[in-house]
Amino acid sequence: EVQLVESGGGLVRGGGSLRLSCAASGISLSNYAIAWFRQAPGKPREAVSSISLSEDKTHYEDNVKGRATISSDTVQNTVWLQISPLKPEDTATYFCAAAPTILAALTYPAFWGPGTQVTVSS
Repeated sequence: EVQLVESGGGLVRGGGSLRLSCAASGISLSNYAIAWFRQAPGKPREAVSSISLSEDKTHYEDNVKGRATISSDTVQNTVWLQISPLKPEDTATYFCAAAPTILAALTYPAFWGPGTQVTVSS
């Protein structure tokens, strides 16, 4: 059974930082790309960042470019997304999703995590 579990969310003041984790089981991050998405209440889900070790690619959307760092470790089979400085508009539920390629992870992910809430106060 494939599972993705996000953690690291919470309440943070604007200007602060958070490191979100996406722990994978049942798949290997050596062969699967991970994409982070977020969804704020009343707004559509949007991509944030993605990583593929097999394709040797990382990607950042404009909404976090210059403020985020995505990384992955195959031993821990975990992807981390650090965002700093955080802005109130970063408030959302953050989800990670997996697929064999970055393009697939961004468009038709095979697996999703349940999400972790990030709230940034002004």
